[in-house]
Amino acid sequence: MTRVMASGVFDILHPGHLRYLQEAKDLGDELVVVVATDATVRRRKHEPITPENMRLELISALRMVDKAYLGNDGDMFGVVESIRPDIIALGYDQNFEEGMIEKAMAERGLSVKVVRLSQHGEDLNGTRKIIGKIIDWYSQNKSIVKED
Repeated sequence: MTRVMASGVFDILHPGHLRYLQEAKDLGDELVVVVATDATVRRRKHEPITPENMRLELISALRMVDKAYLGNDGDMFGVVESIRPDIIALGYDQNFEEGMIEKAMAERGLSVKVVRLSQHGEDLNGTRKIIGKIIDWYSQNKSIVKED
């Protein structure tokens, strides 16, 4: 059995996430997904829109995901050691170097293949793009928006 690990923030779930996770699942028999903690998101990217437990629940519910875990805030490779994947699937836009990950895993006694997955060309394939579109729409339609 080939275990594939994917990871990400998954702040506002969109089709790019679904395609990334399905492409990762297609690499093996079992897909394990690590969802970044709020603290990690703050440190590496931005203030998260949705809390970590909500993001974990959404990812866990996807049919291509066999197991989902919340990452840890310390050693980013600690979770990889506990999952012990055969393959780590990186999204096209994730800022990790494949060789560095493979070397770090080898130093920990793990033989892991790192695969960079492809980009999908939708207009709204990123959380920041979705937020930008919402801001633009709201700015143009303030007069018709009613508060709940």
